[in-house]
Amino acid sequence: MKEESFVSADDIRSAFSAAMSVMYRKEVPAYGTLLDLVADVNKATLDAAPQLRERLVETDSLDRISEERHGAIRLGTAAELAMMRRVFAVMGMFPVGYYDLSSAGVPVHSTAFRPIGDAALKRNPFRVFTSLLRLDLIADRGLRDEAERILGQRRIFTSRAVELVEKAETQGGIVREDAAAFVAEVLETFRWHDKANVSAELYRRLHDAHRLIADVVSFKGPHINHLTPRTLDIDAVQRLMPERGIAPKAVIEGPPARKCLILLRQTSFKALEEQVSFIDGDGTWKPGSHTARFGEIEQRGIALTPKGRALYDKLLDETRQRVRPTPDGSNAAEYEKALQQVFRAFPDDWAQIRAQGLGYFAYSIAPDAKAKKHPETGDLEALIAAGVICFDPITYEDFLPVSAAGIFQSNLGDDERQEFVESPNQRRFESDLGASVLNEFEHYARIERESAEAALRALRATEPAE
Repeated sequence: MKEESFVSADDIRSAFSAAMSVMYRKEVPAYGTLLDLVADVNKATLDAAPQLRERLVETDSLDRISEERHGAIRLGTAAELAMMRRVFAVMGMFPVGYYDLSSAGVPVHSTAFRPIGDAALKRNPFRVFTSLLRLDLIADRGLRDEAERILGQRRIFTSRAVELVEKAETQGGIVREDAAAFVAEVLETFRWHDKANVSAELYRRLHDAHRLIADVVSFKGPHINHLTPRTLDIDAVQRLMPERGIAPKAVIEGPPARKCLILLRQTSFKALEEQVSFIDGDGTWKPGSHTARFGEIEQRGIALTPKGRALYDKLLDETRQRVRPTPDGSNAAEYEKALQQVFRAFPDDWAQIRAQGLGYFAYSIAPDAKAKKHPETGDLEALIAAGVICFDPITYEDFLPVSAAGIFQSNLGDDERQEFVESPNQRRFESDLGASVLNEFEHYARIERESAEAALRALRATEPAE
């Protein structure tokens, strides 16, 4: 099999992302309304900020804004997680980061499958935040055993999907005639099913343990629970959602609004109450309802260094010690005020963020570098001071566990915070996954270092020979 006949992983990922968006738009019409709103807000933002548009063009980031999506899926077993890793590998998506959400009252731990190379991200930055249920956190031993039995009986991938993954692994790629079938077969794993695997009584017991446990265990497939477009102004989207007939969650998760955006801000519309059927003991179907799927919006800022992330975590913790946002939004204004006040301790200037080592930056030759006198040196700081080399924030491509938990809890309708003992177990997660997760800090540091080296090489290449 010649490598030239393989479809690129970027093309497969793009096709799958597009198919997923079409499917979810049909299943959840409000998601389509959300896409239209985000497109309108992004256009208005770019029209009002020509310098932003120009910089996005210069950094090859403009086209990817409209393509930007992330989804989320919750799995029940180690076998499901390991197979999902193999599926995403065919699409050029790899596990980045380990997230313990038990610390925020959600009984899962997670990773994000995404492309990791700069060219792949610019081609299509599709990500899927993938969580594995922590059955060990269910206190009721009998309920835990029953949940494990039910999950052990289901098969979330079609036999054809498994066959195509194995074929791609054996061949080292996927051929064109198989690519469309691969997308269609894998899409079935993410499709909504309105018939539950459990009785109404067992669903209630799972639901009482945690709504997310009921969502993972009760159905034949995991179903995509949200898709997320990227906006350039999340505050405008939050403000305009009610005008489009969408009820937003009360508080935007993540850092406050800032001139220099950091990490990730997220909001969403509230989860839908959907009609489902539960299987009774006599084999008959009984009507009921389930709440799980919603629409999310995100605004991405700069990736922070370990020092910057420690400061962010400290400030967020300090804010939540002052005011913890309630799911019903009754103290939203108080929380947002506290967030703004506390985060004044985080510099809101790119030069200061870089000087203090709080964020990661990509370096490039300034457009007018040739017209400027500059020191004949390889010293990066001197060349920046001379205006010969410029720096741009590296976009944060990953997630925030407290924000993810806030989205989960508000959209699953929890009126009270449910507590689990914090129990990170990355070693167990990676064993279940069948691979190590990429350390995001090392990854961003390498991108920064390589961009600086490339800029210095390019600058030397423009200098006239003696």
